[in-house]
Amino acid sequence: MLANGNVLHPRAGRAYVLRGGRIVVSADEIRNADILVGVDGRIARIGEGVSDPGADIVDISGRLVVSGLVDAHQHLDKTGVLRFTPNPSGTLQGAREAFAKYARNAPPDDITRRAERTMARCLSRGTTAIRSHVNVDKDAGFNGIEALSALRDSWADRLTLQLVAFMTPHPGQDLEWLEANIDAAVEKADVVGGTPAVAEDPFRYMDILFGAAARHGKPVDLHLDEHLNPQRPLFDAVFDRVRKFGLEGRTVLSHVSVLSAMPRDAFERVRNEILELDLGVVTLPAANLYLQGRDADMLPPRGLTRVAELVRAGVPIATASDNIQDPFVPTGAGDMLEIGRWTLLAGHLRGDELKTVYSMMTDIPARLMGLGADYGLREGAFADLLVTDCADVDTLVAGGADAMTVIAKGKPVFDTASRPVAGDEHRQPAGSG
Repeated sequence: MLANGNVLHPRAGRAYVLRGGRIVVSADEIRNADILVGVDGRIARIGEGVSDPGADIVDISGRLVVSGLVDAHQHLDKTGVLRFTPNPSGTLQGAREAFAKYARNAPPDDITRRAERTMARCLSRGTTAIRSHVNVDKDAGFNGIEALSALRDSWADRLTLQLVAFMTPHPGQDLEWLEANIDAAVEKADVVGGTPAVAEDPFRYMDILFGAAARHGKPVDLHLDEHLNPQRPLFDAVFDRVRKFGLEGRTVLSHVSVLSAMPRDAFERVRNEILELDLGVVTLPAANLYLQGRDADMLPPRGLTRVAELVRAGVPIATASDNIQDPFVPTGAGDMLEIGRWTLLAGHLRGDELKTVYSMMTDIPARLMGLGADYGLREGAFADLLVTDCADVDTLVAGGADAMTVIAKGKPVFDTASRPVAGDEHRQPAGSG
């Protein structure tokens, strides 16, 4: 379709120029520029007046262009099993037991069907990269990691999917099984993971995890201290192994809820070690709000880690969805912007830190996942972009877009029709595209 010589939608197999957009270079910097997207799905050039012989032109005048959102912690093997996995207690252990029972009989095609539905919903809401933890244990076996490794390949033209071999300890499941099977699991995965606090021997368990990561040259992503008992944190044991196995800058600590229950001096010591070892942190507000603090007699805690204090200290901290519609989190739509708002509210960030939340679901998780030069509004990166009618990053995070096009690996994959908002004098005029 043509309008004033412009192609409204690029044709398959052709390069195209996004003309006249307002490009979010960083959370604090927006500039007017055009973007040339090559036939390989990568950004070929960014600048004013960009052109290329034979390229289609897509007029996005006045639209805000941001990088695709990054969800650095999901559980795609568990997604969508809520009605099959009752968790009457609403606790973390209740959820673990409910899924373990289900996993004993869940066939691989069931995992594939549920995971694809959630991946499609995430993509339609602007998420173009996901890291998923996948249970490997006596209950689930290799069903999840095999199903999701196939999806990682079949979805590679639309979505960057990383898999964590989540070597899951359960009561009565001996560490010998995990140790005997970890190498085969890690070969199918991108990252090594686990949850030390629930292991019967957390120190031996961590040696198994870190040893496998070092042997295979893979990073580590731990569910660490997802509880509120300040008497049993495992930070020092993790720090020792990061140093021993040379995994500085390649280890992520997810949840770390217990930091909010520790005395300030103890927290500050841990924070300083995290900074020294260049570790990343991921907060999971949905799961921690739902699962933690149910046994409190008065004023149940929020259950999150010290989000605001970690952010302001310069710790690279991302936010992520965690579970979606399962016994761990019964809600969720795969919407990272929704998770960002929960993070600001539950994490005690301020209204002037909306840009911080934007970074927590774009460049920070991209760094923690090691996406490198493949990610971002830069030449050579994948064209994973959101083209929106928002005025700025603050507007996008605070309330979302009324019109948004999701571009994944250079291909438009989802588009919402513009819905005019009466009296919204701050919104930029919507261009075509």
